[in-house]
Order: sequence, then C-alpha cells, then structure tokens
Amino acid sequence: MSSTSAYLEGLIEECGGFSRFQWIMFSLMMYNKVAITWNMMIMTFDGAIPDWQCGFTNYSNPGTTPSIDMNDLYYTEGQCYPPQNVTVQNCQEYKFSDSMNTIVSEWTLICDKDWVASSITTIQMATILVSCIASGHLADLIGRKPTYFLSLAVITVLNIAAGFSTSWKMFAVFRVLLIFCLGAAMTVFYNYLIEFIPAKRRSVAIAFPVWSIWTCALAFVAMWLHDWRYLQFSTAVLILPCVFMWWVLPESFRYLVIHDRLDEAKEVVCKIARINGKPEPDMSKMSYLVKEDFKVDADRKYTILDVAKSKQLRKYTCLLSIVWMSCGYGYYAISFGVQSLSGSLYLNMFLLSVVEIPAQASSYYLTNRFGRKRMAIVSLLAAGITGFIVAALQISDLEMKDSLINGFALASKMSVIVAWATLFMLSTESYPTVVRNIGIGMLNSFARVGGLIAPQLVYVSNHLPGAMYFVFGGLMVLSSFSLIFMQETNKKPMEDGIATEKKGGEEMQSLQIETSI
Repeated sequence: MSSTSAYLEGLIEECGGFSRFQWIMFSLMMYNKVAITWNMMIMTFDGAIPDWQCGFTNYSNPGTTPSIDMNDLYYTEGQCYPPQNVTVQNCQEYKFSDSMNTIVSEWTLICDKDWVASSITTIQMATILVSCIASGHLADLIGRKPTYFLSLAVITVLNIAAGFSTSWKMFAVFRVLLIFCLGAAMTVFYNYLIEFIPAKRRSVAIAFPVWSIWTCALAFVAMWLHDWRYLQFSTAVLILPCVFMWWVLPESFRYLVIHDRLDEAKEVVCKIARINGKPEPDMSKMSYLVKEDFKVDADRKYTILDVAKSKQLRKYTCLLSIVWMSCGYGYYAISFGVQSLSGSLYLNMFLLSVVEIPAQASSYYLTNRFGRKRMAIVSLLAAGITGFIVAALQISDLEMKDSLINGFALASKMSVIVAWATLFMLSTESYPTVVRNIGIGMLNSFARVGGLIAPQLVYVSNHLPGAMYFVFGGLMVLSSFSLIFMQETNKKPMEDGIATEKKGGEEMQSLQIETSI
C-alpha cells in the first residue's frame, strides 16, 4: 500500500471515523437508492401480463362469411387460437382483468406481440451495458458527484415523459434513454459512498438491505396503484428530492486528491471534521506524499487501457466478469420470472424481495468474519444447488411441486443476493481509486449481459419448463470456481493511485491492488 493511501485512511479516522457526517451521507444515499431500484425493477409490473380472455365468434357455416356480433362471442381464457369448432381464426376482442393496468393491457401486447415486453427489458439491459462503461470513464474524468446527480435529474424528467407515452414504441424509447442515465447512477453509487467510509465499516454500505426494502415498497405501491402510468409518476416524485442533495453532499476527497485538486480536497476534509465535531487534521504532508507516490499529473486521463496494462487487474477483471454476468442473470431471471410462480404476483414479488433483507444484512458480519471471497463462493454454490432443484421440480409431476418451487426459488434468490452483495465489496476493493469507477463500470456491463439474457430465457421457460433455472444453476457453479483464483481483500486498505514496478530491468506501469475493508 502506498504512503498516500495510508495517509488518506488516517484522515478519515482523524475526522471521526464513521461518525455524524458518514451517518448523514449514508442515510441520504440509502434514500437515493430508490432511483436505481424502482427504475430497474419497474418492468416487473409495467410488463406484467394480466389475466385475459380472447373472444371468437361461435358461428359455423362453411362457404359463407359470418357477420360478427360482438355481443355473441365465444371467450377462451388466455388462449390466442380458437377451439376446433370455431371458424374465425383470429381473436375478435381481448378482455383484460381489472386487477392491473400494464403496458401489456394498454397496447394489447399478447399473442403475436407477446415478445414486446420482454424485448423492452432486454433492450434496457443492453443499454446499461454501454452506459456503465461510458459512465465509469466519465465519473473518473469529471468526478463522482456531477456524474451521479446529473443522471438523477435526467432520470426524473424521463420517468414523467414515459408516463405520458401514447404507444409501446414511444415508451420503449423513453425507457432506453432513462436506463442509459440509470447506468451512470448505478456505476457511481457505491464507489461514491464507500470512499468516505473508514476501512472497518466499509461493508456497511453493502450490508444494509436498501435495495430489498425499496423493492418491497415497490410491490406495495404497485398493488395499491395497479396502473403503470401512476407508477412512473410516483417514481419521479420520489427521485426529485435526491436531485437537491447536490447542495448537501461533497465530491469524494479521494477523487480530488488523486486528480491534484488538493485545495478542494482539504475543504471537504475540513467539512467532514467540522460536522463530526473534530479538529481539522494536519494536511501539510498531503501534497508531498501525492507527488512522491503517484507523480500526479493534473492532465492525466485514465482509461480502460490502464486496467488492461496490469497483468493482475486483467486477471481479476476476467474472473470477476464471469461472476458479475452470472449474478446479473440469476437475480433478474428470478425477479422477472416471478409470474411463473404460483400465487399472487404482488405477494410473490414481495416475498422474493423480503428474503433479501436478512440475507444482505447478515453479509456485514459474514464478510468480516469469513472474508469476501469465501462467502461469495459458498453463496454461489448454494444458489446453484437450489437452482438445479427448482429446474428439476418444474419438469416433474409431484403433487406439491408448486409450493416446493416457490420455496427453493426464494432460497435461490437469497443466496444470489448474499453473493452479489459480497461481490460488490470484493470488486470495489480490487481496483485503485484512479480507475475504480472504470473497473466497476466494466463489471456492471457484464452484469447487464446476464440481465439482457434473463428476460429472453424467462420467455423461453414459458414454453420449455426448467430451462431458465438449469442455466442459472450452471452459471452459479461456474462462478464459484472462478472466484477461487481471486485474492482476498478483507481488512486491507484500498489503494488509490498508480505505482510502478520493475520487471527485467524495464520500468512498467502497474496498478497496485492492495485493497480494503
């Protein structure tokens, strides 16, 4: 670990450690998570298929063309094609249940258009894939704070615009634009928060089950409103206060130090100390240490190439990308596939979310006690095993299979959330400050590859039971083996900048990855 990294860790402790300022920032950022959670999960309800009926004429007289009376139709439950005794081959009228109004019932996205809802979800995942890479570079270029809050402002406007959509194509366009901005918020969120938290408390950021809490809240609000337009407007209303937090939360002082903006960094440190009721720490050595350790060039712009030049970071990125892709697929496949479970959509969505709360909360103790690497491996194996069981049950003829499927699906979801929460911390601690957002942005993009595949396999599973969970189980097991080759980061300070090492008499650039909790 460099002297500057140790010095910056010491500054946090001198300013009070995890004290009043950190609690304020932590609380505000946990509220901010509503923007990410609701916008990512809202298609679970917006794209849900209400119970529906198709009306066919019951007239049968070969050689004549019947005049269709809409008051005298033969209705079938959730069936696109008529029974054998009905001559008219196309549905004359669709009737949807009043229990929910979604984009499916709004624009009749069933039968020959049943691919639309899942495709919108797939497109949004592909959009995040691009956004995470771009926003990772942007956050390391212009800063965490402007990237994060600008994205929230645009997301608020686009949620309102999406609510006024007059066609599914218009809705899809707004969703793509919205999700592109959401990728920036997702990439920056944890890095921005963690860079203010001392090493011993860093896992608090991933242990607090805020995603699960907001997802549970989304299930209740959706059940109350049961209308996709109102849900879009409600999301915008909840995000709006987050935009005004720009005037409350400062830029990351670690980012400012690494980019040679030392005067601004000192102001932030003094603000933290003042709020925490501590005296201003001595920062006279900051400039000397930064220049000695990292030879900071204010004009230096870091890119993905800086990650690629490091042999160790290349290895870590390859291994972690497999796991992030698998977790992305697993989490969203189970979430978007909630309609395949027996019972109420709202109740199942709530249960799939509420099981995440104890799972994620326990990760604070477990990751500190047993380490990030070990917990992630165990959780992934548990997810794989339960996933295979669900797949086997879906193709079986057991009388109690519906209840068993629901139970093991909940266990799979719980295991995935523990693994992914642990993975967030392991990954964040494996990249130095100068390329941390770039690294996490790349990994987030791989997670979106998994999320991109998920809705399509959910669609396939409607016709081929067990397919989604067989793929899920295989990916989870593969990911657990990939992590064996990762380095443990528990209780190691985060590295901040680029160091140099010599090999064969030639100096080459390498990003140190002595990382922390």
